[in-house]
Amino acid sequence: MTVTGPDFLALQVRDLEKAAEFYETRIGLKRVPAAPPGAVLFDTSPIPFAVREPLPDVDLDGVGRPGTGVALWFKCDDSQALHDSLAASGVEIARAPAPSPFGLTFTFVDPDGYAVTVHDAS
Repeated sequence: MTVTGPDFLALQVRDLEKAAEFYETRIGLKRVPAAPPGAVLFDTSPIPFAVREPLPDVDLDGVGRPGTGVALWFKCDDSQALHDSLAASGVEIARAPAPSPFGLTFTFVDPDGYAVTVHDAS
């Protein structure tokens, strides 16, 4: 048996269309035309990313911040420009842009409270 690593990432969200619109219009991801029921899949690589309706036993309102303890990072060709765009549109910035071993990084909070870090692609 061999496990090769992450193969798919999805965030469970309160309002599927609101979350999909955020990741499409604010972050710039492109939707894939076909997705499983109750999900919106984006054309990301090397790992597919989606937002989806919560599973039956998931209560997103019953936790302080969804995803606490999980680090979700996106590559970007211009982290500073994305940061500036998000900040100008009122998106909560949890951590301001700063240099790191992964290039410039910053963290935003999505509409469901997930903290997502963005770093410059290298």
